[in-house]
Amino acid sequence: MSPSVRLQEMIRVIRGARTQGEERGVIQRECAAIRAQFRQADNGTRSHNLAKLLYVHMLGYPAHFGQMECVRLIASPRYNEKRVGYLGAMMLLDEKQDASLLITNSIKNDLSHSSQYVQSLALCTLGCMGSAEMCRDLAPEIDRLLRASNSYIKKKAALCAVHIVRKVPELGELFTPASRSLLSEKNHGVLHGAVVLITELCERNPETLEQFRKAVPELVQIMKGLVMSGYSPEHNVAGISDPFLQVRILRLLRILGRNNETASDAVNDLLAQVATNTDSSKTAGSAVLYETVLTVMDIKSESGLRVLAVNILGRFLLNNDRNIRYISMTSLQKIVQTDHNAVQRHRGTIVDCLKDQDASVKRRALELSLALVSAVNIRSLMKELLLFLSSCPPELRAHTTSGIFNAAERYAPSQRWHIDTILHVLTTAGGDVRDETVPNLIQLITTATELHCYTVHKLYRALIADISVQSLVQVACWCIGEYGDLLLRGECEETEPVQVAEDDVLDALETVLQSHMSSPATRGFALTATMKLSTRITHNVDRIRSIVSIYGSCIDVELQQRAVEYNALFKKYDHMRYPALSTTALGPVSSTAGGDLLDLLGGLDVTPGETRSYAPHLHNVFSDGLFCGAEFHGPPVVIVYEKNGVTLKLQTDRQTDTGMTITLTATNSTDREITSLTLQAAVPKSVQLQMKAPSGDVIPAHGLGQVTQTVLLNNPNKVSLKMRVRVCYTSQDFVCQDTVQIDSFPSPAW
Repeated sequence: MSPSVRLQEMIRVIRGARTQGEERGVIQRECAAIRAQFRQADNGTRSHNLAKLLYVHMLGYPAHFGQMECVRLIASPRYNEKRVGYLGAMMLLDEKQDASLLITNSIKNDLSHSSQYVQSLALCTLGCMGSAEMCRDLAPEIDRLLRASNSYIKKKAALCAVHIVRKVPELGELFTPASRSLLSEKNHGVLHGAVVLITELCERNPETLEQFRKAVPELVQIMKGLVMSGYSPEHNVAGISDPFLQVRILRLLRILGRNNETASDAVNDLLAQVATNTDSSKTAGSAVLYETVLTVMDIKSESGLRVLAVNILGRFLLNNDRNIRYISMTSLQKIVQTDHNAVQRHRGTIVDCLKDQDASVKRRALELSLALVSAVNIRSLMKELLLFLSSCPPELRAHTTSGIFNAAERYAPSQRWHIDTILHVLTTAGGDVRDETVPNLIQLITTATELHCYTVHKLYRALIADISVQSLVQVACWCIGEYGDLLLRGECEETEPVQVAEDDVLDALETVLQSHMSSPATRGFALTATMKLSTRITHNVDRIRSIVSIYGSCIDVELQQRAVEYNALFKKYDHMRYPALSTTALGPVSSTAGGDLLDLLGGLDVTPGETRSYAPHLHNVFSDGLFCGAEFHGPPVVIVYEKNGVTLKLQTDRQTDTGMTITLTATNSTDREITSLTLQAAVPKSVQLQMKAPSGDVIPAHGLGQVTQTVLLNNPNKVSLKMRVRVCYTSQDFVCQDTVQIDSFPSPAW
């Protein structure tokens, strides 16, 4: 390609490049030719070359070497060169470039040029990339041009003044008198620039805001003239007279009327006129009406006007344009708390938007529907939300379930309705509910004493039908464990009872325990429920004992610990089984049996004759291993380190032929706490080691606490096991580090 090709030819060649590499080569050659010509004397092609360089810049290639050429062309007396130079300055220069300071004097000279088009170029450039220093230097020139007789220049000067106010807010006072006088102009372009400038001034200075509140009647008259004027081809857009100017005036009136009774009263009639005389079938009309609604809601408007604004948003909900439906629901969401009844009238339309294909519209409709839930419409609206939940996109399920739970908790007409609603949600989208749903539902079931029989029958049916929803299975297992006797009795007034045998219940729980879909937490619920049933059934205690004993060697430490503790209950405290734990409370504790029972519970502070409800927390009792009073043989423990008051104990448990779990426990007998405790372990290469996160790094003083860390070992080759443990901690401001060699491990007790 010849260096002297025209701009159009260069564009054609670049667009014809088949690969990015070919395009890059064309541009590199052309840029090299442009550089060479920039170094030569003025040969009349400078503007031509800079225009080509600007196109290269638009494609994303470096063009910074053309900055000085922009400065030269701006200073040129020729209009065609000056025009390209100013365009290049707006594209290649910004306030961070030193070269931008070089054009300040040229801009000042051109602002006083005899040609309005040269003045316009200078105004556009200053309004686009003028730095704070340039704005301070040239602000008086802009104020002078705001008072010029030429409407074309005043329009450009007003927009340039907006940029100056944004860059240097304290210069706003300079433009206040001139901007006030511009409101009397008939030219729409000047009026538009003046309204934008006044809006900027009012937003940045409270004193200026008070001054321009006196101009509200004048703005109202301008707006009425636009609304009631006949057809004007110069300003008409889809049947609306200059919607751009109308939107700007409404926005300014909103700022002037905010928190001001006088300005608001002066605007109320105008807003009603705009709302009733503007056609909403076209986008331009919808834009004006939307700005009208925002103004009504932001000023101290009359109640009837606010209802009219909500009705406009209701009409927007029926619009075919999804963007208009979206902004309508966004606005209704903001005002639903203050104008709840007015928004309620459009509830049916809002609910219909839940079926919209657009995901953003659907999300807004969901948020608005949840905000409309009240004690009056909870039943009807919840039916719609539950129907939506069954088919809503996966990304909305968590938000939907959370909203339904909150609404049900606030407005539930009855406890049975509340329980049924939550169970419906768990059945439909149990995998997307929050973690606290299970304990919250358990608490609700516990307090609904008269619904225990109904709930356990319903949950048993749900458990038989599907065990894939973990949250539902956990609640069902807990409920069966607590109220299994009501299920086995086969009598229920609230629902059709189901004849269930003891084996059927145990089969269901055993299915949960053995299912690959069950999480460790769910298995824990099922195992605890199975253990609870040993106090409520009479013919299958041996089967329960067999089920529990299987999990005494489970690879999951939590489940294994529960099984071991439950087995200990069978062995050492079997004589206390009947009567043992009641369905919801320990009941009155007698002085004879109370002592043994309290020892079993690890010294809980319960006095004889006191009644406490332990059922909701029974899961935690087993989980936390509070059966420390039971006298069963646990895993062997040896002391591997004892120094500076720090004692490290090692406890082993062989789970399989090749696997072992080791628990390291650190205690502190000194009178000051030990901090920054870290334990590191090393084993032979053929042994696989995994260290779990420690329970903490601070050991309390006087043996009042401990830090534990679990180590999992896998020894597939069954080599002689050795371990080296490094102990690091800080005691009394000095750091201690020791290494312990462990050559032999105590054999496990079971």
